[in-house]
Amino acid sequence: MRTNDNPNVMDLTKLVRKNILALAPYSTARDEYQGELDIYLDANENPFNDGYNRYPDPYQKRLKERLSRIKGVDSSRIFIGNGSDEPIDLVYRIFCEPGVHNAVAIAPTYGMYRVAADINGVEYREVMLRDDFGLDAETLLAAADGNTRLLFLCSPNNPSGNVLCRKALERLLTGFGGIVVLDEAYIDFADDPGFLSQLDRYPNLIVLQTLSKAWGMAGLRLGLAFASPEIVRLLTRVKYPYNINVVTQKLVLTLLDKDMPGQVETLKRERTKLLEALPELPVIRKVYPSDANFILVRVDEPRKVYDRLIEKGIVVRDRSRIRGCEGCLRLTVGTPEENERLIAELKAMPV
Repeated sequence: MRTNDNPNVMDLTKLVRKNILALAPYSTARDEYQGELDIYLDANENPFNDGYNRYPDPYQKRLKERLSRIKGVDSSRIFIGNGSDEPIDLVYRIFCEPGVHNAVAIAPTYGMYRVAADINGVEYREVMLRDDFGLDAETLLAAADGNTRLLFLCSPNNPSGNVLCRKALERLLTGFGGIVVLDEAYIDFADDPGFLSQLDRYPNLIVLQTLSKAWGMAGLRLGLAFASPEIVRLLTRVKYPYNINVVTQKLVLTLLDKDMPGQVETLKRERTKLLEALPELPVIRKVYPSDANFILVRVDEPRKVYDRLIEKGIVVRDRSRIRGCEGCLRLTVGTPEENERLIAELKAMPV
Protein backbone atom coordinates (compact mmCIF):
# COMPACT_ATOMS: atom_id res chain seq x y z
CA MET A 1 0.00 0.00 0.00
CA ARG A 2 1.33 3.41 -0.98
CA THR A 3 1.70 6.23 1.50
CA ASN A 4 -0.54 9.26 1.10
CA ASP A 5 2.39 11.66 0.96
CA ASN A 6 4.33 9.99 -1.86
CA PRO A 7 2.75 7.59 -4.39
CA ASN A 8 6.22 6.24 -5.20
CA VAL A 9 6.77 5.00 -1.63
CA MET A 10 5.09 1.91 -0.20
CA ASP A 11 4.41 1.04 3.40
CA LEU A 12 5.23 -2.65 3.13
CA THR A 13 4.46 -3.24 6.79
CA LYS A 14 0.75 -3.10 5.89
CA LEU A 15 1.16 -5.88 3.32
CA VAL A 16 3.71 -8.23 4.89
CA ARG A 17 2.57 -11.01 7.19
CA LYS A 18 3.27 -10.14 10.84
CA ASN A 19 5.25 -13.32 11.47
CA ILE A 20 7.53 -12.48 8.54
CA LEU A 21 8.14 -8.97 9.87
CA ALA A 22 9.06 -10.50 13.22
CA LEU A 23 11.14 -13.33 11.71
CA ALA A 24 14.75 -13.67 12.77
CA PRO A 25 16.26 -15.27 9.65
CA TYR A 26 18.82 -18.05 9.89
CA SER A 27 22.29 -16.62 10.23
CA THR A 28 25.07 -18.49 8.47
CA ALA A 29 28.55 -18.78 9.92
CA ARG A 30 29.86 -16.44 7.23
CA ASP A 31 27.40 -13.68 8.19
CA GLU A 32 29.38 -12.96 11.36
CA TYR A 33 32.48 -11.38 9.79
CA GLN A 34 33.64 -9.30 6.85
CA GLY A 35 36.70 -9.81 4.68
CA GLU A 36 38.85 -12.71 3.51
CA LEU A 37 40.46 -15.20 5.88
CA ASP A 38 42.93 -18.06 5.42
CA ILE A 39 41.54 -20.70 7.77
CA TYR A 40 37.84 -21.57 7.98
CA LEU A 41 36.90 -23.41 11.16
CA ASP A 42 33.42 -21.91 11.58
CA ALA A 43 30.97 -24.02 9.54
CA ASN A 44 31.89 -27.65 10.29
CA GLU A 45 32.92 -28.26 6.67
CA ASN A 46 35.34 -30.89 5.44
CA PRO A 47 38.66 -28.97 5.26
CA PHE A 48 40.12 -30.89 2.32
CA ASN A 49 39.60 -28.74 -0.76
CA ASP A 50 37.99 -30.47 -3.75
CA GLY A 51 36.35 -27.31 -5.08
CA TYR A 52 33.01 -28.11 -3.44
CA ASN A 53 33.83 -28.60 0.24
CA ARG A 54 32.79 -25.06 1.24
CA TYR A 55 29.26 -23.75 1.47
CA PRO A 56 28.27 -21.40 -1.37
CA ASP A 57 27.91 -17.65 -0.93
CA PRO A 58 24.33 -17.35 0.42
CA TYR A 59 24.01 -13.89 -1.15
CA GLN A 60 25.58 -14.69 -4.55
CA LYS A 61 27.51 -11.39 -4.48
CA ARG A 62 29.72 -12.00 -7.55
CA LEU A 63 26.77 -13.23 -9.58
CA LYS A 64 24.62 -10.26 -8.61
CA GLU A 65 27.40 -7.84 -9.52
CA ARG A 66 27.68 -9.44 -12.95
CA LEU A 67 23.93 -9.50 -13.52
CA SER A 68 23.71 -5.89 -12.36
CA ARG A 69 26.00 -4.86 -15.23
CA ILE A 70 24.10 -6.96 -17.78
CA LYS A 71 20.62 -5.87 -16.71
CA GLY A 72 21.42 -2.28 -15.76
CA VAL A 73 19.86 -2.74 -12.32
CA ASP A 74 21.56 -2.10 -8.98
CA SER A 75 22.52 -5.33 -7.21
CA SER A 76 20.41 -4.32 -4.20
CA ARG A 77 17.36 -4.81 -6.44
CA ILE A 78 18.27 -8.36 -7.50
CA PHE A 79 17.11 -11.58 -5.85
CA ILE A 80 18.43 -14.86 -7.22
CA GLY A 81 16.25 -17.93 -6.83
CA ASN A 82 16.31 -21.62 -7.56
CA GLY A 83 14.36 -21.05 -10.77
CA SER A 84 11.58 -18.47 -10.92
CA ASP A 85 9.40 -20.90 -8.98
CA GLU A 86 11.25 -20.03 -5.76
CA PRO A 87 10.39 -16.29 -5.73
CA ILE A 88 6.84 -17.17 -6.83
CA ASP A 89 6.49 -19.35 -3.74
CA LEU A 90 8.21 -16.81 -1.50
CA VAL A 91 5.87 -13.93 -2.36
CA TYR A 92 2.95 -16.04 -1.15
CA ARG A 93 4.78 -16.80 2.10
CA ILE A 94 5.67 -13.15 2.64
CA PHE A 95 2.46 -11.36 1.69
CA CYS A 96 -0.42 -13.85 2.05
CA GLU A 97 -1.86 -15.18 5.28
CA PRO A 98 -3.20 -18.69 4.48
CA GLY A 99 -6.98 -18.83 4.52
CA VAL A 100 -7.25 -15.03 4.70
CA HIS A 101 -5.64 -13.35 1.71
CA ASN A 102 -6.04 -14.05 -1.98
CA ALA A 103 -4.23 -13.60 -5.28
CA VAL A 104 -5.63 -12.53 -8.67
CA ALA A 105 -4.14 -13.71 -11.94
CA ILE A 106 -4.83 -13.72 -15.66
CA ALA A 107 -5.90 -16.94 -17.38
CA PRO A 108 -4.70 -18.85 -19.25
CA THR A 109 -1.17 -18.40 -17.95
CA TYR A 110 1.77 -20.17 -16.29
CA GLY A 111 0.45 -22.92 -14.03
CA MET A 112 2.88 -22.48 -11.11
CA TYR A 113 1.10 -19.35 -9.89
CA ARG A 114 -1.91 -21.51 -9.00
CA VAL A 115 0.16 -24.44 -7.72
CA ALA A 116 2.09 -22.17 -5.34
CA ALA A 117 -1.20 -20.62 -4.16
CA ASP A 118 -2.67 -24.07 -3.43
CA ILE A 119 0.47 -25.16 -1.57
CA ASN A 120 0.33 -22.03 0.58
CA GLY A 121 -3.41 -22.21 1.26
CA VAL A 122 -4.17 -18.99 -0.60
CA GLU A 123 -7.32 -18.41 -2.64
CA TYR A 124 -6.46 -18.00 -6.34
CA ARG A 125 -8.82 -15.95 -8.51
CA GLU A 126 -8.54 -16.32 -12.28
CA VAL A 127 -9.63 -13.60 -14.70
CA MET A 128 -9.90 -14.75 -18.30
CA LEU A 129 -8.07 -12.85 -21.00
CA ARG A 130 -10.07 -11.79 -24.05
CA ASP A 131 -10.45 -14.17 -27.02
CA ASP A 132 -7.35 -12.59 -28.58
CA PHE A 133 -5.54 -13.04 -25.23
CA GLY A 134 -5.68 -9.30 -24.64
CA LEU A 135 -5.71 -7.85 -21.12
CA ASP A 136 -8.69 -6.05 -19.54
CA ALA A 137 -7.25 -4.12 -16.61
CA GLU A 138 -10.57 -3.03 -15.16
CA THR A 139 -11.88 -6.62 -14.97
CA LEU A 140 -8.75 -7.66 -13.09
CA LEU A 141 -9.06 -4.77 -10.66
CA ALA A 142 -12.73 -5.63 -10.11
CA ALA A 143 -11.72 -9.18 -9.11
CA ALA A 144 -9.60 -7.83 -6.24
CA ASP A 145 -10.89 -6.94 -2.79
CA GLY A 146 -9.49 -5.80 0.54
CA ASN A 147 -7.80 -9.17 1.08
CA THR A 148 -6.07 -9.34 -2.30
CA ARG A 149 -2.32 -9.14 -1.78
CA LEU A 150 -0.87 -10.36 -5.10
CA LEU A 151 -1.57 -9.83 -8.79
CA PHE A 152 0.17 -12.21 -11.23
CA LEU A 153 0.80 -11.20 -14.84
CA CYS A 154 2.96 -12.83 -17.51
CA SER A 155 4.26 -10.88 -20.52
CA PRO A 156 4.93 -12.35 -23.02
CA ASN A 157 2.27 -14.64 -21.66
CA ASN A 158 2.63 -18.40 -21.50
CA PRO A 159 1.00 -20.22 -23.31
CA SER A 160 -0.44 -17.52 -25.60
CA GLY A 161 2.92 -15.93 -26.48
CA ASN A 162 1.74 -12.30 -26.66
CA VAL A 163 3.09 -9.23 -24.90
CA LEU A 164 0.39 -7.68 -22.73
CA CYS A 165 -0.74 -4.12 -23.43
CA ARG A 166 1.63 -1.68 -21.75
CA LYS A 167 -1.07 0.87 -20.90
CA ALA A 168 -3.14 -1.88 -19.26
CA LEU A 169 -0.14 -3.00 -17.22
CA GLU A 170 0.53 0.59 -16.12
CA ARG A 171 -3.13 0.92 -15.09
CA LEU A 172 -2.79 -2.18 -12.92
CA LEU A 173 0.45 -1.00 -11.36
CA THR A 174 -1.09 2.29 -10.30
CA GLY A 175 -4.58 0.98 -9.54
CA PHE A 176 -3.79 -2.13 -7.50
CA GLY A 177 -2.89 -1.66 -3.85
CA GLY A 178 -0.92 -4.88 -3.43
CA ILE A 179 2.14 -6.45 -5.03
CA VAL A 180 2.18 -6.87 -8.82
CA VAL A 181 4.31 -9.81 -9.97
CA LEU A 182 5.16 -9.37 -13.65
CA ASP A 183 6.74 -12.50 -15.12
CA GLU A 184 9.01 -11.59 -18.04
CA ALA A 185 10.55 -15.02 -18.59
CA TYR A 186 10.30 -14.58 -22.39
CA ILE A 187 10.99 -10.85 -22.68
CA ASP A 188 14.33 -11.41 -24.46
CA PHE A 189 12.41 -12.71 -27.49
CA ALA A 190 10.12 -9.66 -27.65
CA ASP A 191 10.66 -6.22 -29.15
CA ASP A 192 8.98 -4.73 -26.07
CA PRO A 193 11.50 -3.38 -23.49
CA GLY A 194 9.60 -4.76 -20.51
CA PHE A 195 9.38 -3.05 -17.12
CA LEU A 196 12.82 -3.55 -15.62
CA SER A 197 13.63 0.14 -16.03
CA GLN A 198 10.40 1.11 -14.22
CA LEU A 199 11.21 -0.27 -10.76
CA ASP A 200 11.70 3.23 -9.30
CA ARG A 201 8.36 4.34 -10.68
CA TYR A 202 6.35 1.41 -9.28
CA PRO A 203 7.30 0.43 -5.69
CA ASN A 204 4.79 -2.45 -5.75
CA LEU A 205 6.38 -4.12 -8.79
CA ILE A 206 8.31 -7.40 -8.82
CA VAL A 207 9.72 -8.34 -12.24
CA LEU A 208 10.59 -12.00 -12.72
CA GLN A 209 13.12 -13.02 -15.36
CA THR A 210 15.11 -16.19 -15.89
CA LEU A 211 18.27 -17.62 -17.38
CA SER A 212 16.37 -20.74 -18.47
CA LYS A 213 15.01 -19.48 -21.79
CA ALA A 214 17.08 -17.05 -23.89
CA TRP A 215 20.27 -17.77 -21.95
CA GLY A 216 19.91 -21.54 -22.39
CA MET A 217 20.49 -22.49 -18.74
CA ALA A 218 17.25 -24.33 -17.92
CA GLY A 219 19.20 -27.22 -16.43
CA LEU A 220 20.92 -24.93 -13.91
CA ARG A 221 17.63 -23.61 -12.44
CA LEU A 222 18.37 -19.96 -11.86
CA GLY A 223 15.60 -17.37 -11.72
CA LEU A 224 15.74 -13.65 -11.08
CA ALA A 225 13.43 -11.32 -9.20
CA PHE A 226 13.92 -7.56 -9.53
CA ALA A 227 12.22 -5.24 -7.06
CA SER A 228 12.78 -2.48 -4.54
CA PRO A 229 15.63 -3.12 -2.08
CA GLU A 230 13.00 -3.49 0.65
CA ILE A 231 11.21 -6.31 -1.17
CA VAL A 232 14.53 -7.98 -2.06
CA ARG A 233 15.48 -7.93 1.64
CA LEU A 234 12.20 -9.65 2.48
CA LEU A 235 12.80 -12.34 -0.14
CA THR A 236 16.33 -12.84 1.20
CA ARG A 237 15.04 -13.06 4.76
CA VAL A 238 12.61 -15.87 3.95
CA LYS A 239 14.63 -17.96 1.47
CA TYR A 240 16.65 -20.96 2.60
CA PRO A 241 20.26 -19.87 3.26
CA TYR A 242 22.12 -21.72 0.51
CA ASN A 243 19.49 -21.80 -2.23
CA ILE A 244 21.98 -21.50 -5.12
CA ASN A 245 24.71 -24.13 -5.04
CA VAL A 246 28.40 -23.68 -5.81
CA VAL A 247 28.27 -25.43 -9.20
CA THR A 248 25.42 -23.28 -10.45
CA GLN A 249 27.05 -20.03 -9.33
CA LYS A 250 30.35 -20.90 -11.02
CA LEU A 251 28.81 -22.19 -14.24
CA VAL A 252 26.44 -19.25 -14.64
CA LEU A 253 29.31 -16.77 -14.29
CA THR A 254 31.05 -18.60 -17.14
CA LEU A 255 27.98 -19.02 -19.34
CA LEU A 256 27.04 -15.36 -19.11
CA ASP A 257 29.87 -14.83 -21.63
CA LYS A 258 27.98 -16.77 -24.32
CA ASP A 259 26.49 -15.13 -27.41
CA MET A 260 22.94 -14.90 -26.10
CA PRO A 261 21.86 -12.08 -28.47
CA GLY A 262 23.08 -14.08 -31.48
CA GLN A 263 21.11 -17.15 -30.46
CA VAL A 264 18.01 -15.06 -29.74
CA GLU A 265 18.16 -13.43 -33.18
CA THR A 266 18.38 -16.89 -34.77
CA LEU A 267 15.34 -18.06 -32.81
CA LYS A 268 13.40 -14.93 -33.75
CA ARG A 269 14.13 -15.54 -37.43
CA GLU A 270 13.03 -19.15 -37.04
CA ARG A 271 9.87 -17.98 -35.27
CA THR A 272 9.07 -15.76 -38.26
CA LYS A 273 9.56 -18.69 -40.62
CA LEU A 274 7.22 -20.85 -38.56
CA LEU A 275 4.60 -18.09 -38.33
CA GLU A 276 4.66 -17.91 -42.12
CA ALA A 277 4.70 -21.67 -42.78
CA LEU A 278 2.19 -22.96 -40.20
CA PRO A 279 -0.95 -21.22 -41.60
CA GLU A 280 -0.35 -22.98 -44.94
CA LEU A 281 -0.67 -26.45 -43.41
CA PRO A 282 -4.10 -28.12 -43.71
CA VAL A 283 -3.93 -29.54 -40.18
CA ILE A 284 -3.52 -26.09 -38.62
CA ARG A 285 -6.72 -24.12 -38.07
CA LYS A 286 -5.32 -21.00 -36.38
CA VAL A 287 -1.88 -19.57 -35.56
CA TYR A 288 -1.68 -17.02 -32.77
CA PRO A 289 0.85 -14.15 -32.90
CA SER A 290 3.91 -14.68 -30.72
CA ASP A 291 6.51 -12.49 -29.00
CA ALA A 292 8.12 -15.50 -27.31
CA ASN A 293 10.14 -18.55 -28.36
CA PHE A 294 7.01 -20.62 -28.88
CA ILE A 295 3.84 -20.47 -30.96
CA LEU A 296 0.32 -21.45 -29.97
CA VAL A 297 -1.70 -23.14 -32.71
CA ARG A 298 -5.22 -24.54 -32.86
CA VAL A 299 -6.05 -27.84 -34.56
CA ASP A 300 -9.22 -29.91 -34.83
CA GLU A 301 -7.97 -32.96 -32.93
CA PRO A 302 -5.09 -31.82 -30.70
CA ARG A 303 -4.50 -35.15 -28.96
CA LYS A 304 -4.37 -37.02 -32.25
CA VAL A 305 -1.88 -34.52 -33.69
CA TYR A 306 0.15 -34.67 -30.48
CA ASP A 307 0.28 -38.48 -30.53
CA ARG A 308 1.27 -38.60 -34.19
CA LEU A 309 4.12 -36.20 -33.55
CA ILE A 310 5.23 -38.38 -30.63
CA GLU A 311 5.31 -41.35 -33.00
CA LYS A 312 7.66 -39.34 -35.20
CA GLY A 313 9.95 -38.52 -32.28
CA ILE A 314 8.72 -34.95 -31.77
CA VAL A 315 7.16 -33.76 -28.52
CA VAL A 316 5.15 -30.54 -28.27
CA ARG A 317 2.93 -29.29 -25.43
CA ASP A 318 -0.76 -30.16 -25.43
CA ARG A 319 -2.59 -27.16 -23.95
CA SER A 320 -6.04 -28.17 -25.22
CA ARG A 321 -7.43 -28.99 -21.78
CA ILE A 322 -6.70 -25.51 -20.42
CA ARG A 323 -9.64 -23.11 -20.38
CA GLY A 324 -9.12 -20.53 -23.10
CA CYS A 325 -6.76 -22.80 -25.07
CA GLU A 326 -9.26 -25.41 -26.25
CA GLY A 327 -7.90 -27.26 -29.29
CA CYS A 328 -4.44 -25.77 -28.92
CA LEU A 329 -0.89 -27.09 -29.03
CA ARG A 330 2.15 -25.07 -28.03
CA LEU A 331 5.16 -25.42 -30.32
CA THR A 332 8.60 -24.36 -29.06
CA VAL A 333 10.85 -22.78 -31.69
CA GLY A 334 13.73 -25.20 -32.23
CA THR A 335 16.83 -25.24 -34.40
CA PRO A 336 16.36 -24.67 -38.15
CA GLU A 337 16.64 -28.42 -38.73
CA GLU A 338 14.13 -29.25 -35.98
CA ASN A 339 11.64 -26.69 -37.29
CA GLU A 340 11.91 -28.04 -40.83
CA ARG A 341 11.21 -31.53 -39.58
CA LEU A 342 8.22 -30.32 -37.54
CA ILE A 343 6.73 -28.59 -40.58
CA ALA A 344 7.32 -31.68 -42.75
CA GLU A 345 5.60 -33.98 -40.26
CA LEU A 346 2.64 -31.64 -39.82
CA LYS A 347 2.33 -31.23 -43.56
CA ALA A 348 2.19 -34.99 -44.05
CA MET A 349 -0.64 -35.47 -41.54
CA PRO A 350 -4.07 -36.36 -42.97
CA VAL A 351 -6.79 -33.84 -42.26
